[in-house]
Amino acid sequence: MKHLLDRLVAAWHRRELALKAISFALVGVINTLIDLGVFLLAYNWIGLPLVVSNVFAWAVAVSCSYTMNTFTTFGPESGRKLRLRDYLTFVASGIAGVIAATTTLAVLSLYLPVLTAKLISILVSFVVNFSMSHFVVFRHGRDNGAAR
Repeated sequence: MKHLLDRLVAAWHRRELALKAISFALVGVINTLIDLGVFLLAYNWIGLPLVVSNVFAWAVAVSCSYTMNTFTTFGPESGRKLRLRDYLTFVASGIAGVIAATTTLAVLSLYLPVLTAKLISILVSFVVNFSMSHFVVFRHGRDNGAAR
């Protein structure tokens, strides 16, 4: 944990983290629209249950997010190459984000309109997903040239 905190502080001082967060957020805007559109389609029009709709929307959006972030936000770390291993790691790390988002959605939907709860859950998942992507999936300094 100390090593992770040291890396976070060093990255912040280089402004690398802030720029990556902005790029990640811009990619996230596109993926938020994808997530929200698929969620509303599944929940309102198809009539799938709340949690099923949310997980389905996440599955579609996470694939788009991996692709866009590989070529933009984390391009230098990924070598701008799509790799199955990286995708599976991205999806696995995104599970923490979908759990946080789904928990937030389920709890807040008891007190707020579903759309409001969904939007708040998206913000929660941003923090979790960016942290996992930056520090786990696309960590700086790994070998990105070898075939996996």
